[in-house]
Amino acid sequence: MVRILFTSAGRRVELTRCFRRAAEKLGLRAEIHACDLEPELSAACLEAEAAFQVPRCTAPDYVERLLDHCAREKIDLLVPTIDTELDVLSRARELFAELGTMVHVSAPGVIDVVRDKERTIAVLAEAGVPVPRTARIEDLRADPAGWNFPLFAKPVGGSASRGIGVLRSAAEIRADYPEPMLVQELLRGPEYTINMYLDARGRMRSAIPHLRISTRAGEVEKGRTVRDPRMIAIAGQIAAALGREGAAEGVLCFQLIDDPDAGPRVFEINARFGGGYPLADHAGGRFAESLLARVAGLSECASDHWREGVTMVRYDSAVFRG
Repeated sequence: MVRILFTSAGRRVELTRCFRRAAEKLGLRAEIHACDLEPELSAACLEAEAAFQVPRCTAPDYVERLLDHCAREKIDLLVPTIDTELDVLSRARELFAELGTMVHVSAPGVIDVVRDKERTIAVLAEAGVPVPRTARIEDLRADPAGWNFPLFAKPVGGSASRGIGVLRSAAEIRADYPEPMLVQELLRGPEYTINMYLDARGRMRSAIPHLRISTRAGEVEKGRTVRDPRMIAIAGQIAAALGREGAAEGVLCFQLIDDPDAGPRVFEINARFGGGYPLADHAGGRFAESLLARVAGLSECASDHWREGVTMVRYDSAVFRG
């Protein structure tokens, strides 16, 4: 038996199923626990063996509620699913470890970088990773003539496509914004996500790019794996860059656009399982299996022997109770 807790579980049913299948391959039985603000309205919570309510991750007792559950239920692995909870869980991971619970999260220094899109670009650029030209919105306002419009605008600490937009001219720059904003050169071309796995020592064991054929609410809806050496090499550069910021480990993903003129340019990193991870799993990446192997004291098994040309087409399903 291996007990896995998914926090902010929401709609992540397919992710929990990936872990169930991974456990079976290791000869284990997965018992899925899940929590959310409204577990009775969360599909992943309804499919779990155990579900419970938690406050928002910004609440002062959020970690305490999770610690209580992990201690009582002897949780082996905690898997966060949204960006906003990574910081608090990263800083509390030693408390969970004392209970025997491994939290799937990188060190605080790594989370500090990936949660700040301005720092993300600066750290990657310093490491030689190709990134788009980026600046604060204030710099653009001070010297719009130094930029070629249209430009892409997004919050420094945003997630889930919140607050993004296109500025087609200097006249569209707002006088004030509700939060710090960045602008970037607007890239053209196909968009890709690269799912990557770093082992307990921070070494990259696998990187699996997929083309984002179409998206919905910022998450891939249709995708196809591609074995692009350029993107896999960039994944190695990112792993090295984040390793200098602290212990980067487990599953991360990043997005890039393959601009026909500039080439691949990385614009975002998520230090967690991305919404499109099930495609990498089905292609043979074995990331969930590798994490469970680590929890069980076995050798990590994330693999570079994955299949190219695997296509994922998502659809809406339903979970019923009552």
